[in-house]
Amino acid sequence: MVVVPQFSGLNHVSLSVTDLDVSERFYTQVLGLRRILDTGYARILIDQRTGFVLALVRHPESTRARFSELVTGLDHLGLAAADRDELVEWQARLEAAGVPHSPIQDMPLGYHLNFRDPDGIALELQAPTAEYAAVLADVATREVTDDEVAALAARLLGTG
Repeated sequence: MVVVPQFSGLNHVSLSVTDLDVSERFYTQVLGLRRILDTGYARILIDQRTGFVLALVRHPESTRARFSELVTGLDHLGLAAADRDELVEWQARLEAAGVPHSPIQDMPLGYHLNFRDPDGIALELQAPTAEYAAVLADVATREVTDDEVAALAARLLGTG
């Protein structure tokens, strides 16, 4: 068995952006984050309720191309929502802010609301189903065999 050093959690996410002011306005006014630091080339934002830290960085040598999940790297940033009702509240907030978004999608593992930031970075608010949340809580606390993982996936996805 290989011993893997532990890390204590997610420290931050850093996104490359084309305009710090525009991106900061979006993340503070739409998502409610608060700026805690401005280094000149980066803005550090925090969600005060969860402690989630987001860095926005403007690289001088950037191509200024819009984001595409089709290029190797980040596919999307998934933000946690408590439940589907909270997604309904977020949908209303996005509409009030004029942010285009998908309809709420009901899927086997949870509920999804997708939208993009000013650079086109794909963002998702996701709330797990009660069954998926229970599975995540269970597998986070114990060793799970590959067979158990396969059986859980089949059950959750309705394929087994």
